[in-house]
Amino acid sequence: MIRILHKTNINFIKLRHVFFAISGTVVLIGIVSLSVKGINLGLDFTGGTLVQVKFDKPVNIGALRAAMDSGKVEAAIQSSGDSFAIKVKGTQENVNETANKILAALKGVQGASFIEEKRDYVGPVVGRDLAKKALFAIILSMFGIIVYVAFRFSNPVWGTAGVIGLLHDVFVALTAMSLTNREIDLVIVAAFLTIAGYSINDTIVIFDRMRENMRNFPKLPLGDLINRSVNECLSRTIITTATVFITVLVLFLFGGAAINNFAFAMLIGTVTGVYSTVALCTPMVYQWEKKGRR
Repeated sequence: MIRILHKTNINFIKLRHVFFAISGTVVLIGIVSLSVKGINLGLDFTGGTLVQVKFDKPVNIGALRAAMDSGKVEAAIQSSGDSFAIKVKGTQENVNETANKILAALKGVQGASFIEEKRDYVGPVVGRDLAKKALFAIILSMFGIIVYVAFRFSNPVWGTAGVIGLLHDVFVALTAMSLTNREIDLVIVAAFLTIAGYSINDTIVIFDRMRENMRNFPKLPLGDLINRSVNECLSRTIITTATVFITVLVLFLFGGAAINNFAFAMLIGTVTGVYSTVALCTPMVYQWEKKGRR
C-alpha cells in the first residue's frame, strides 16, 4: 500500500480529553440548533402541492430551476419528456395558492410556452407508521453492530464505542443540516445511513489493528498499543478519506442542485467519520478499560 506518512508517533490518548471536549461542544451546539431552529423536513415527510406542466418545445430542467429560484419558489422538479412534475411543500388548504406561484414563476422561462396538465395535493411519502418501523430498524441495527463487534473482538465495550462513534457522526451531519437550514428528505436519510456505514467500517479497521497488536505485543500498555495502532493505520485512513472527500467535493461543487444537499451531508460525514474513529472511539475504549481495571 502507498504510504504518505512514515513512523508517526502522535499521542492520541493523551489528547483524549481535548477530543471529548470538542465532541461535547459540537453535540451541545446541535442540541441547541435542533431545539431552536428545528429540522427543515422535505416534501417526503411533509407533503405538498404537485403541479404538472407540459411545454410546447424541449426545455432544459436547469432553466426551470432558475425560474423557480427567480420566483423564490423552493421546488423539487422531475422531468418526463416535455412534461415536468413540480412539487412544493405546503398544506392541502394552500394547493391553489402554491400552484399559482409555481405557474407565475414558470412564465420566467424564456422562449417556451406551457399548459397545466394537473394540480393536486400529494401526501408525505414517509408516514408515521413507516417512520416508527424505520426507527425500530435503526435501533435493531445498532444492537446488531454491538453484538457483531463484541463477538469479533471479544469485548462489548469496543462495539458500544463503535456505535457511539457512528451516532456521533450522523448527529454532527444532522446538526450541519439544521444550522444551514438545508432540506432533509429521503435522499439525505440515505446519506446518513451511508455515513454510519463509512464510520463503523473505519472504526473496525482500527480495532482490527489493535487486536493484531495485542497478539504481537502482549505486554504493551493499552494506551501505547492504541496509539501504535492508530499511527500505523494513519496513512491508509488519510488516503481513503481524501479519495472519498475529493469525490464528494466534486459532486458538491459541480453536481447541481439535485444532489447538492446529499453531497454536503457526505462531506461532513466523511470528515467526522475519521475524527470519531481516531479521536473518539479508540480513546473511549481506553477510558472504559482504564476505569474497569480500577
